[in-house]
Amino acid sequence: MSDSFSLHGLRFAFGTLTVIPVRVSRWDREAARGGMTCAPLVGVVVGGCAAALGGVLLVLGTGAMVAAVASVAVPAALTRGLHLDGLADTADGLGSGKPAEDALRIMKQSDIGPFGVLTLVLVLLAQVAAVTRLYEESWARGAFGVVVAAVTARLALTFAARAGVPAARPEGLGAAVAGVVPVGWVWGVGGTVGLAAGVAGWWVGAVGAVPAVVLAVCSAELLLRRCVKRFGGVTGDVFGGLAETAGTASLVLLTLGG
Repeated sequence: MSDSFSLHGLRFAFGTLTVIPVRVSRWDREAARGGMTCAPLVGVVVGGCAAALGGVLLVLGTGAMVAAVASVAVPAALTRGLHLDGLADTADGLGSGKPAEDALRIMKQSDIGPFGVLTLVLVLLAQVAAVTRLYEESWARGAFGVVVAAVTARLALTFAARAGVPAARPEGLGAAVAGVVPVGWVWGVGGTVGLAAGVAGWWVGAVGAVPAVVLAVCSAELLLRRCVKRFGGVTGDVFGGLAETAGTASLVLLTLGG
């Protein structure tokens, strides 16, 4: 990967996946390929910010739950809630029971239906509960969990952008990034994230870090396959739903075993 490719890819990743002010000068498939390949790096930054705020609040004596709420709020704020909105829209589309074209139309509407509301409530409760549990063990365990969740959420995007996964619409973010990452690159990124999680997990005593990452990505993969079958491909909303699914699953899995 050339320096130019890396730079444009990083700009694309941070410019499309966060509110961090980054000038994205290229929107072509090559930049999208670099951006989706670099997506887990965005998770490192987002998760690091969330863990830092949680640590500050713990030092101030707010308690684990308040720190957990703040740590869950940071990724939402840094993404303008786009992933959560995508999760809600995906839930509405899947729960509508309508043909693909109608379901996609429902997902594009600005309002959130009952399936979306229920999904958002349950997912956010699960995230706060899991992070609270981890912070109660130690700030290091909580911080590790928050970062792993953010990275795994973006790793799910890399997997979803692999070659062979079609776009449901001819326009939008989903169409821009669908199928851009070679399968070999996807597995390389996945292996790197897994190795890093294993090493860092060993250091903080989270021995189940690697299984948590693997199983979380598998849960997102199940949702991806369902969406491709149901909608005919991926959309920007589906990408958001996949990220929230993988991040939440990794947090819950990290709490298992104490």
